[in-house]
Amino acid sequence: MRMRRDLVIFCFLLVSLVGFLFSQVFTLFTLLFDEGSGDYVLVKELENEDATMRVPKIIHQTYINESIPEEWKQAQASVLNQNQDYKYMFWTDESARVFIAEKYPWFLETFDSYPFPIMRADAIRYFILYYYGGVYMDLDIGCRRPLDPLLQFPALVRRTEPTGISNNIMLAEPHHPFFKKVIDSLKKYNRNWGMPYITVMYSTGPLFLSVMWKEYKRTMFSKPEYIPLRLLTSNEYSDASDSFFDYYVGSSWHREDAKTIMWMNDHWILVTIVGFLVGFSIIGVVYTMYRYCGRLADVRRRKHRHYRKTDDYELDKV
Repeated sequence: MRMRRDLVIFCFLLVSLVGFLFSQVFTLFTLLFDEGSGDYVLVKELENEDATMRVPKIIHQTYINESIPEEWKQAQASVLNQNQDYKYMFWTDESARVFIAEKYPWFLETFDSYPFPIMRADAIRYFILYYYGGVYMDLDIGCRRPLDPLLQFPALVRRTEPTGISNNIMLAEPHHPFFKKVIDSLKKYNRNWGMPYITVMYSTGPLFLSVMWKEYKRTMFSKPEYIPLRLLTSNEYSDASDSFFDYYVGSSWHREDAKTIMWMNDHWILVTIVGFLVGFSIIGVVYTMYRYCGRLADVRRRKHRHYRKTDDYELDKV
C-alpha cells in the first residue's frame, strides 16, 4: 500500500515538473512545425511597380566604432551604391547608448547589463527600427540590387532553415506592433544560460526573435490591428541570380561553444535519442533515490517504535 502511495506521489511530482518545463519551451517546440509559408514574400508582389512604399528609405547599420573592418567595406559600399537615395544612419556603441538613454531610459539598465556586446548590437536594431523605421542590415550583408521592392511590406525579416527567422536583415515601418512586442519583451528574456552562444541567441538574437514571431502571431492574429510579419525566403535573399543580397565574411562574435550548437543542429536525431535516454535515466535514478530514502525512513520508524516498546516494557517492570 505504501509503495503504491509513493508511486502516485512521485508520478504527480514528475508530471508537474514535465508540465512546467514544457510550458517554458512550448513556443520553441512549435517553431519546428511552423514554416510560415502563408507569410512568404511572393515574386509577383516584388514585380508590382505600383505598390505603395510603407517603409521609409533609411538604412541602419551598427558597429563598435566608426572603424569598419576591411572585409566589410565592400559590402557597405554595395549597400550605398545600390540605394543612393536612402538616408544612411550608422550606429556606434556610443551613439546607440545615447539613443537608448534619451528615447528609452526605462531600458538603459538592461542595455548596460548585457554581458556580451553583440547583445547590445541586437537590442539597438529593434529599438531604432521601431522608432525610425527603415532597413536594418548587418555589416557583412551586401546589396545586389535596390531595395525599393521590399519597402511595400510593413515589416519583413529573413526566413531561416530549418526553422525560425533571422535578425540580420529586417525592414519595418515606424511603430510596427511586432517590434513593439519585441522591445517590450527584452527585459523578460534577459537571462544567462551558461553558454555564451545560447545566452545571446535566446536573450536578444535570432532564437529570441523567432519566439517573438510565434507569440506575436498567436496573440495578435485574430485581432483587427494585426499586421503580418512577412518572410523573405532564400531565393529572394541570396540564392538566385536576381536575389537582393550578398553575404560576406562575418559572424565574428561566435565562440567555441557555437561549434557545439552547430554540431547538435546537424545531428539532431542522435541528440534527440540521447536526450530521451538521459532524461529517462535521470527519472529512474531519481525514483530509485526516492524509494531508497523511503525505505530508510521506514527502518528508522520501526527502530523508533521498537525502542519505545522496549522503554515501556522496562518501565512496566519497575
